[in-house]
Amino acid sequence: MSRRSELLEFAVLGLLHESPMHGYELRKRLNAALGVFRALSYGTLYPCLRGLLDQGLIAEAVSTQHTAATSGSKRARIVYELTADGKEHFQELLKEAGPTAWEDDTFDVHLAFFARTEAEVRLRILEGRRSRLEERLENIRTSSAKNRERFDTYTTALERHGLDSAEREVRWLNELITAERNIPASATNPTAQKL
Repeated sequence: MSRRSELLEFAVLGLLHESPMHGYELRKRLNAALGVFRALSYGTLYPCLRGLLDQGLIAEAVSTQHTAATSGSKRARIVYELTADGKEHFQELLKEAGPTAWEDDTFDVHLAFFARTEAEVRLRILEGRRSRLEERLENIRTSSAKNRERFDTYTTALERHGLDSAEREVRWLNELITAERNIPASATNPTAQKL
């Protein structure tokens, strides 16, 4: 399975963890909330849903809704919802904090589900992302110093834009990491809150 397919499954499970949805609503939410899926087609989404159904991670339910176009008649729609196994699998995926969680094409999706992610895992992902961007900044600076005379105005502007974007994201990540470290233990540990 490709990384993009794994990421799509993670995102679908995360959205269905919030509430049951039909395919159109899922696609809309994936496109709007999780930018990495902007070009997501039904030809990609429905095979993913079929795979999750086959694994027993989601289930189908039929709901009816009134449609104004057909004079108040009801139209059946398939709604997807997480199973108990799906909830458990999603919780396992939330605990993954390796390098794939902080790459450009996956970080935003993991960040979107941080409210359900353990504090230690959130911090590891944020620090990993910051480290990756600091490496990128160093590479941009080194390249810029070596090639300054050879670049035209537009290439220099593009390089500067990349540098500014990476620096902004590092500052933002530093703020998130500081805030994460300052969260009281009782706020990050559900069992401590019950005591």
